[in-house]
Amino acid sequence: MPALILTLETTCDETAAAVVNENLEVLSSVVASQEKLHAEYGGVVPELASRAHVERIYPVVQETLQRAGLRANELQAIAVANRPGLAGSLLVGVAAAKALAVALRLPLIAINHLQGHIYAGRIAAGREIFPCVGLVASGGHTSLYRCRSPLDFTLLGGTIDDAAGESFDKVAAMLGLPYPGGPALERASKQGNPRAYPFPRSFLKEERLDFSFSGLKTAVRYSLAPQGTELPKPPLPEQLVNDIAASFQAAVADCLVGKALQAVRRERLDRLCFAGGVAANKTIGAQLAAACEKHGIELIIPPPALCTDNAVMGALAIERYRAGLFESLDCDIVPGLER
Repeated sequence: MPALILTLETTCDETAAAVVNENLEVLSSVVASQEKLHAEYGGVVPELASRAHVERIYPVVQETLQRAGLRANELQAIAVANRPGLAGSLLVGVAAAKALAVALRLPLIAINHLQGHIYAGRIAAGREIFPCVGLVASGGHTSLYRCRSPLDFTLLGGTIDDAAGESFDKVAAMLGLPYPGGPALERASKQGNPRAYPFPRSFLKEERLDFSFSGLKTAVRYSLAPQGTELPKPPLPEQLVNDIAASFQAAVADCLVGKALQAVRRERLDRLCFAGGVAANKTIGAQLAAACEKHGIELIIPPPALCTDNAVMGALAIERYRAGLFESLDCDIVPGLER
C-alpha cells in the first residue's frame, strides 16, 4: 500500500491540510480561508492570522482525515511548510506538525512553501516536469528558480521590494477596490485600456533576474494624486479605475513574462512552471502562454485552486519521504524572503 502523508500549510493566512499518497494521489484537501477576517484591514494582519490558525488547525486536520476516510494511525508521515512566511503563522503549523508526529510516532518532514507552489505544477500535470524554470508570484513572493529535480532548487532571482501579489492588493486599495485586490483589479482591467498609462517596467532590459514593483506602485499613486497631496477618496471615476487597473496589470505582466523568458533562455531549458496566487490571473497567464508558444517553451500553470495557498502542494513531501529526508523535533521556522 502506498505511503500516506498528512501535509499542513499555515505560512500566511490560509489554514490548510491534505492527505496525499506515494502515488501523488490527493485523498482529501481542506482550506479554511481567513479572507473575511482580514478584508476590513485591506491586507493580512499577522497577529490575527496566527490566532486564527491556532483556532482552526486541528478542526481542519480532523476534517481532512474524515474526508479521506482515514484514522490518524494509518498515516506514515507528517509534513509541514516551515519556510518562508509569517513567523507567527509558521509557528502554529510547525508546532501542530511536531505534536502530531510525537503523538503518532511518525517522521516529520519540512518543506519549502515556494518550492511547494512549483510542485503543484507536477501534481497538475500528472507527469514529471523537472528540470524546469519555476516562477512563483504571490502575495509575499516573486521568485525565479532553476529546478533540476524536486529536491534540487537554485534561486535565480526575486523581488528586491514588493511582491507582485502585494502590489496588486495595494494598488487595488488606492483605486477603492475590495480586498483581496488581485481578482478585483483583474475584473476592472477588462474594461480598461492597458496603454492608457506608461507605467515603468523595472529591470526589464537588464541581465539581472530580479523584480521590483515598488516604483510601479508609486507611479500608480502619482497618477492619482501629485507628490505631497492626499489620494482622492473613493469612489473614483469608473473609467479612470479601469484604465489604471489595466495599465498596472500590463506592466506587471510584462515584467513577469520578460524575466521568465530570460531565465529559460539563460538556463537553456524548454519548460516553465508558473505558480502562486498571481498565476490564477487569466490575463497574465494568457500573455505568458502566448510568449511561451512563440518561443517553443512548454508552460505549466496549476489550476486556480492549486495556485493559491493550499496543502496539496505539500505533496513535495513525498519526494523527501522517498529520499529519507526527515527532520528532528528541533526543526525551526525560517520566515522572510529567500535571497
